[in-house]
Amino acid sequence: MTPPAHPDRRPAFVTGASSGIGAATALMLADQGHPVALAARRMDRLTDLRDTIRSKGGEAVAVELHLTDPEAIAAAADEAVAELGEIEVFVSVAGEVLPMRAHEVDPQEFLRQIQINLLGVQALVAAFVPGMIDRRRGDVVLVSSDVTRLPRPTMASYVTAKWGLEGLARGMQLELEGTGVRSSLVRPGPTLTEMGSEFPAERLSDLMAEWTKHGFMRHEGFLDAEGPASAVMAIVSAPRGTHLTIIEVQPEAPVKES
Repeated sequence: MTPPAHPDRRPAFVTGASSGIGAATALMLADQGHPVALAARRMDRLTDLRDTIRSKGGEAVAVELHLTDPEAIAAAADEAVAELGEIEVFVSVAGEVLPMRAHEVDPQEFLRQIQINLLGVQALVAAFVPGMIDRRRGDVVLVSSDVTRLPRPTMASYVTAKWGLEGLARGMQLELEGTGVRSSLVRPGPTLTEMGSEFPAERLSDLMAEWTKHGFMRHEGFLDAEGPASAVMAIVSAPRGTHLTIIEVQPEAPVKES
């Protein structure tokens, strides 16, 4: 039986919850009393996180999600609602980076990257936001990247998708005015997550050298996943009447000896 909708019960749906910012966000939401649908491809990771949350007295379900498959997206959304009730908080974290220049990427692979990083997100917005509007409350938090402000070379498909994601969030902010539904952005800077960990070492070294040449690596500091996750929590926990439209989170430079 689907739990009833109630203002004090705010089920959340978090994509990319198997690791990194998504997992950190899901844990923080659960710690604050949100029932959480953990959505990603890697079900083994999700079930481990689900069990961790339940062991601490929280409520969580693991939902398999493939952002390139419209039927799988719809099924994941339906499953989350059936298990937890109507979704009050949608947090989109899942993403993928392809380390290639625009002219190097096969067009079909470029399209796949846009599907993962943008089009799949809109499909979930379409699944959850109409119900939020009907209930006159809800939060949509889209995790973007500071590449929208400082586009980096060799990230053509990722930069393109994140620009589109910010356009989606900004347009929704106007469309949803007066509905009680808030659309917000979190824009992380360099963050230590598993994203990019599968790149060959020589490719990663080349990327770092090129980004340094263009002035993108001003210091050696990186964010932990908890940094952007805390920004998501600030948005979701803001009182009614307050709309945090965008939070950019950057790593603090390592403190130098005086």
